Amino acid sequence: MSINPLPPPKEPTGLGRLPVARWFLVMGLVAGVVLLAGIVVAMMFGARARALAQVPAVEQQLDQLNLALIVLFAVMLAFGIALAFIIRYVVLKPIDQLTQQVRTVAAGDFDHALHVDRPAELAELSSHVDSMRGRIVSAWRTADDQAEELRRSNGELEQFAYVASHDLQEPLRKVASFTQMLEQRYGSQLDDRAKQYIHYAVDGAKRMQLLINDLLDFSRVGRVTGERTAVDAGKALDTALENLSATIEDTEATVTRDELPAVRGNRVQLTQLFQNLIENAIKFRSEASPRIHIGATRSGDMWEFSCSDNGIGVEPKYADRIFLIFQRLHPRDVYPGTGIGLALCRKIVEYHGGQLWLDGDAESQGTTFRWTLPAAGDDDE
Repeated sequence: MSINPLPPPKEPTGLGRLPVARWFLVMGLVAGVVLLAGIVVAMMFGARARALAQVPAVEQQLDQLNLALIVLFAVMLAFGIALAFIIRYVVLKPIDQLTQQVRTVAAGDFDHALHVDRPAELAELSSHVDSMRGRIVSAWRTADDQAEELRRSNGELEQFAYVASHDLQEPLRKVASFTQMLEQRYGSQLDDRAKQYIHYAVDGAKRMQLLINDLLDFSRVGRVTGERTAVDAGKALDTALENLSATIEDTEATVTRDELPAVRGNRVQLTQLFQNLIENAIKFRSEASPRIHIGATRSGDMWEFSCSDNGIGVEPKYADRIFLIFQRLHPRDVYPGTGIGLALCRKIVEYHGGQLWLDGDAESQGTTFRWTLPAAGDDDE
């Protein structure tokens, strides 16, 4: 397994810079010196008491006290040596082994197992750390395999997009054009049913072309895009309105707006976002002339946009369904389309790090969509 090693650990500060072994050594030396000083002081007091009192019984007790102090010092010395041995081989050495193993893993050998036998607490800790290492390595390998599969799938998707945009379009154009030529040349010899069949064939070919183009647009989001920079949302909206000028004029639609800010994103995709939402509002209009308003308010590091209309509206229970690809709430003969528009809008917004949703609590009649986009920073050019 070959992946980048982990970054170096942070340097300890203050008293934490001293290793554990030196702490034990310093504390042991201090304890030994204090004990030895105490025994020496006690013997000095005993010698002074012997000089002041020449009673044999007192001298005998003082000799016994000195002997007891010497034995105590010997026992404490033996205990200190034993404690140092235990600390060295039961605590410090296993810690050093675990440290070396962790350093090996941190250096890039993520298959290196972590294990120490003692003490029980350290053995349990090493077992848990090694189990965590194993799960992380397994998850990384799975993610790497999935990433490789995703790269392969994306490559196949790009090939499909090329085929769809070139090889599939040409046969559809031929079907539509030659079917129309057939009607023009032999129309006088065909009855009404034959003409209806020809109309169905041409309509099906055109709808297939439209569906392919929409699928290509959907697949390009996040894959074939330009760099995200500071974009004037107002200019993106102007471009969208210019693209829809004929539709707006035919339906006598009115589009109003707030002062739109600059956001960080892709200009082409943001134009497509505005265009799809406005076109959707015009398509699902009521009997009155369409009135559409584009608003924007600041929300932390994001700008929250809204698109409100006076159309037929959407029931709140369909708030999630309308953003699914190919999902339709109305028959195709009533409201034409491929059912990709809102799904494409959500994908564009999510690609920019925002969210798009249906505002079911809006007080105005019709439909209100809201979405968020990251605000352009001062350093964005």
